[in-house]
Amino acid sequence: MAAAVQLLRGAARGSPALALAAAVGRRALGSAPPGAGAAAAAAAAGGGGRRAALAAAGALGGLWLGLWRRQQAAMAAADEDEKEEEELRQRFMAPPVSGLRELRRRRRELRSRMELLIMETQGEVCRALAALDPGASFAVDTWERKEGGGGISCVLQDGEVFEKAGVNVSVVSGLLSEEAARQMRSRGKSLKAKDGKLPFCAMGVSSVIHPKNPHVPTMHFNYRYFEIEEADGTKQWWFGGGTDLTPTYLNEEDAVHFHKTLKEACDKHDVKLYPKYKKWCDDYFYIKHRGERRGIGGIFFDDMDSPSKEEVFQFVKSCAKAVVPCYIPIVKRHCHDSFTSEEKLWQQLRRGRYVEFNLVYDRGTKFGLLTPGSRIESILMSLPLTARWEYMHTPPESSKEAEILEVLRNPKDWVH
Repeated sequence: MAAAVQLLRGAARGSPALALAAAVGRRALGSAPPGAGAAAAAAAAGGGGRRAALAAAGALGGLWLGLWRRQQAAMAAADEDEKEEEELRQRFMAPPVSGLRELRRRRRELRSRMELLIMETQGEVCRALAALDPGASFAVDTWERKEGGGGISCVLQDGEVFEKAGVNVSVVSGLLSEEAARQMRSRGKSLKAKDGKLPFCAMGVSSVIHPKNPHVPTMHFNYRYFEIEEADGTKQWWFGGGTDLTPTYLNEEDAVHFHKTLKEACDKHDVKLYPKYKKWCDDYFYIKHRGERRGIGGIFFDDMDSPSKEEVFQFVKSCAKAVVPCYIPIVKRHCHDSFTSEEKLWQQLRRGRYVEFNLVYDRGTKFGLLTPGSRIESILMSLPLTARWEYMHTPPESSKEAEILEVLRNPKDWVH
């Protein structure tokens, strides 16, 4: 814009005939009183030069008007960007690890879109949980990893409804440890390191919610993206995740609602996905040394790298958006149910099984503990505040406790 101003001023000094053009141009932006400069310039130009002056005025005035319109468009776009950034800040629990401006600058890249998704998911879930437990609040803890990246841990403890509820976001990068690479190779990954080094980037949102009332089930979800650069510069990428429910007592209405909501999310993309990932979930959350599942399942998938990066991302997004509707109605239905001391005792024993699975079998826990610079407090956030182990505890036959054990040993189809 400043260059255009100098151009018009120079035109006016160099030719009386072009002074009219400069005046008209300035008038377009209000920099000269309407008509004043044009009249003076036209008089100075004389009759013979007036037509030339008017033609030049039209050309330069059009140039000036075009510049003005571009300036207005740029200002409007900047205002829109600021508004959008503020809306995102309101939806997040804390500033993103990669920085909001940087994410928006690279918003077409999938890594940026995934980080924005996990940030939004964390905010949505935390707000939904806080609305059910207004006397408690989330402690928001941001942390950095010296090897690269960081995270945001949101934890609510000792509320009226939730004994412990954590929703974590992590975005980390660096070099994959040999132990972590060995774990991935055991799943069939062909990772070719350069000088023993494998640069990686991993990001995800994970949550475990342990309610106080034994009639409200524990819920877990995790959605993540992984990228590894091999020796020849090619990048391997995949998504993983899932959502699953762990009730202390079986409520078939809750089980049907939970599974049906997840099935609807999967069916938007392919009707074959829910049965496949439901079975995978039942198999994955199997406590081998107990001969039972951790809960009544849900969906679980890992190493998902087809049909395309965009299609898998959209599937993950649908699953993440299903977390609140699949779980929150169940909490609302039962959070004020009465319960006995015996039912509370059974909840503590079942939580012991939860701890056993997480520490012995869970891939995410293992990866976290094997990654240098990991934040142990955030990794072990999934563990309940209280749990119990009793020697040789066996519930009576035909009891409600025995009923849930039967389902954990023999998974059911909840939606057909």
